[in-house]
Amino acid sequence: MADDQPAGEVLIVTGMSGAGRTTAANALEDLDWYVVDNLPPQMLGPLLELTEMAGGALPKLAAVVDVRGRDLFQALPAVTSALRAGRQLRVLFLDAVDDVLVRRFESVRRPHPLQGEGTILDGIRRERERLRVIRESADVIIDTSAMNIHQLANRVVDLFSEEGAARHTITVMSFGFKYGLPTDVDLVTDMRFLPNPFWIPELKGHTGEEEPVRDYVLAQDGALEFIDAYAVALRPVLEGYQRENKRHSVLAVGCTGGKHRSVVTAIELADRLSQVPGVAVRVKHRDLGRE
Repeated sequence: MADDQPAGEVLIVTGMSGAGRTTAANALEDLDWYVVDNLPPQMLGPLLELTEMAGGALPKLAAVVDVRGRDLFQALPAVTSALRAGRQLRVLFLDAVDDVLVRRFESVRRPHPLQGEGTILDGIRRERERLRVIRESADVIIDTSAMNIHQLANRVVDLFSEEGAARHTITVMSFGFKYGLPTDVDLVTDMRFLPNPFWIPELKGHTGEEEPVRDYVLAQDGALEFIDAYAVALRPVLEGYQRENKRHSVLAVGCTGGKHRSVVTAIELADRLSQVPGVAVRVKHRDLGRE
């Protein structure tokens, strides 16, 4: 590895089967970690060498390592200890009490990976003994016994997201009703209650990105009142999305052709929503280039 290429951050995700490794891995992927699932511990070293050769292209790597690796899994403590030198490496251990794990396996009607000819509880006890040393040396332990998947995902986000990183991204999209409703949207609002600049000769050829159209639309009765009130109403929605670990949403703002009123409104709403903590805002004009 070149001297000017610092080693990236490495997180080993392990723990009890049924404690939420998949949920944690999905949450890390949403945070732009590169996640490798069910990796034998012996492959960690070669994998890190490959990421270092990528020249910083994978600054955050998470490897899910668990007893599905069978006998290979026993090497994890030694491999982890060897890899800590010169790297920012942490171990996340997910755990839950036995009766909760039993209920989770029963609910999905799958055997425990170490159950063999015994019961689910037998498998859990075997796994807990195998993981004892790893748990004792873990950097972060999360007990998921009383958590649902959203609460666990939020806990992972709290622990492993960059400071100040957005927890939710909203796309504010203008569109024209005459071209059809956008697909895959969460919220839709209709700006056809305002006069249409299309019928003003000097504004017809302009768009809502231009000042004359913007000034005209915002000067209409109810325009600013609606935009301000709607932005306020959306704040608890966006805060709720963050609590429920909903990472993305789309707000569609429509007018007749998607060229004037909806464009102005989308820009104004985006400006106000960007003030909501934890929210990143994107603006998209779906139909702006259409005739």
